[in-house]
Amino acid sequence: MSASGLWYGGDYNPEQWPEEVWAEDVKLMREAGVTMVTLGVFAWARLQPGPQEWDFGWLDVLLDQLHAHGVAVDLATATASPPAWLVRAHPELLPVTADGVRLEFGSRQHYCPSSPVYRAAAVRLARALAERYGRHPAVALWHVHNEYGDHVTECFCAESAAHFRRWLGTRYGTVEQLNSAWGTGFWSQHYRDWTEIEPPRTAPGPVNPTQVLDWRRFCSDALLECYRAEKVVLDELAPGTPVTTNFMSMFKALDYWAWAAEEDVVADDAYPDPADPTAQVGAALNYDLMRSLKGGAPWMLLEQAPSAVSWRAVNVPKRPGLQRLWSLQAVARGADAVLYFQWRASRAGAEKHHSALLPHRGTDSRGWRETVRFGAELRRLAPVVGGRSTAQVAIVLDWDSWWALELEDHPSARMRWSELLRPWYAALHRRNIAVDFLPPDGELGYYQAVLAPNLYLLRTATARRLTAYAAAGGHLVCGPFSGVVDEHDHIHLGGYPAPLREALGVVVDEWWPLPEGAEAEVVLEGGARVTATRWTEWLETEGAETVGRYGSGPLAGRPAVTRHGTAWYLSCDLGPQTGAVLDPILDRAGVTPVLAAPEGVEATLRRTPDGAEHLFLLNHTDEPVELALPEGWQRAADLLDPARTPDPALRLDPLGVAVLRR
Repeated sequence: MSASGLWYGGDYNPEQWPEEVWAEDVKLMREAGVTMVTLGVFAWARLQPGPQEWDFGWLDVLLDQLHAHGVAVDLATATASPPAWLVRAHPELLPVTADGVRLEFGSRQHYCPSSPVYRAAAVRLARALAERYGRHPAVALWHVHNEYGDHVTECFCAESAAHFRRWLGTRYGTVEQLNSAWGTGFWSQHYRDWTEIEPPRTAPGPVNPTQVLDWRRFCSDALLECYRAEKVVLDELAPGTPVTTNFMSMFKALDYWAWAAEEDVVADDAYPDPADPTAQVGAALNYDLMRSLKGGAPWMLLEQAPSAVSWRAVNVPKRPGLQRLWSLQAVARGADAVLYFQWRASRAGAEKHHSALLPHRGTDSRGWRETVRFGAELRRLAPVVGGRSTAQVAIVLDWDSWWALELEDHPSARMRWSELLRPWYAALHRRNIAVDFLPPDGELGYYQAVLAPNLYLLRTATARRLTAYAAAGGHLVCGPFSGVVDEHDHIHLGGYPAPLREALGVVVDEWWPLPEGAEAEVVLEGGARVTATRWTEWLETEGAETVGRYGSGPLAGRPAVTRHGTAWYLSCDLGPQTGAVLDPILDRAGVTPVLAAPEGVEATLRRTPDGAEHLFLLNHTDEPVELALPEGWQRAADLLDPARTPDPALRLDPLGVAVLRR
């Protein structure tokens, strides 16, 4: 997006401050090296004080001032928080829970996604903004709404019910088709007419699982319709200016594959916990997803905390150097923007204890000194803008399968997608192996290894593609409880993982979930012993070779890990020890790390359109490390420290970073 360098700045909420503060803000932004601010996110009540009242004068002043000082604007449509006058005039737009409770005004995102009143008002506001500022030179990006689904992902009111029925009609065509898909022969749930169908509100017992699965799909689509309605207006009145909305990392409620297809640039809000010693692993996972959502295109880190947040039970600040390290981690994994929440710390409201680039203490604070120092440093990384990464390994991510996996009445409620995924990804992160995420219909042939930690819901077409990939010599690794149901959450009969039995050469006779605290030993080829928790399976081979057996418990002696040509199956959850199985598979596949580095040192590579390569080296430890660099990187310039030239080794301080260019 930026031709001159990485975007730097954050959310700016001038409506919370008297006008005399604005001039100081703009002056300090220039001092800090800020190049972009997100403006107007929660300003609906200020922009439209009443049904027929508009107040743009203050925004005119700010846009002109920011532009004059070289600060670009990510202009928000302000539609995430409807004003009181709209809610009181139309209380029916407030969301309703599954228990029938109507949520009140006084927070944010207090609207029903299906409400025609809300949608019309939001589009009207977006149109007014686009008509006035569609060609303003300060506006470099349009920001629709804010964090869709953060507080309200679903509404169970009558309007939502009618919308759901229309959505089902489009999906199934006839009630007979719906009855077949939902399996309504079970528990006398047969429907004669669309009007008999309601959302999955709170019921006496378990609700039809396919109904719930379709509800998850519908809720994601309903919110996406809201986004589309605003984007159509922006594209019409501000052609050529990119449009985005801010994602929330690995977020269950919204199918980000579908959403990213509607964005011009992917943007993310990321809040790793400074109290978590492994937070950088989860952050890397989320950033790789953001990069993957648009096929490897650069993305924007639109929000992060300069130090502490305000919404955890205990809000630990970032120690000196950590904000810099974690920000550069995002750049290392494809971000062309480093923005924060927020510019100036609030005096009032629910987020008044949230850190900011300009803290409550002002320019005498540690936080401000870091803001200014990092802004100057980030300018040195202008050469990496537009850089992309190349991965040898892909992880398959299917939101439908995620939703279906975590439905009720399963063999184990402990099988959660993010918890199954994390150790697989951590094994790759530890080895500095670049990873792409792929949708279930993504192109597999580019990758030397494709991992599927879990595909509980597996369409036949997806299974055929995975089977063909393995048959062509691709290294496929599938995790437990996969290939269980089809797209309607109906069991694949004949033995799991039915659509993948040919590829994997195994059949699961029975699941054997482990209760909390229980473990099962697994003995791998060569005698290595690892521990399964959460899940095991009674597995029988059908041509596959056993490369790991259960060493204890009721499954002792039975296959636990198998290989069938270049396809592997893990019938158990090995948690942090998953790498013991993945490492030799990756070696066999010829997968190589970006750089062999000591534990805790992250290495990534970005290649820019001019042919230059940029090697990011990040030390996540509290100890200095020395890296022996390959010959091609010896004497490469460090963009962050031009006076330093590694020859042939490079020293990284605790929490230190180097960005080498060749």
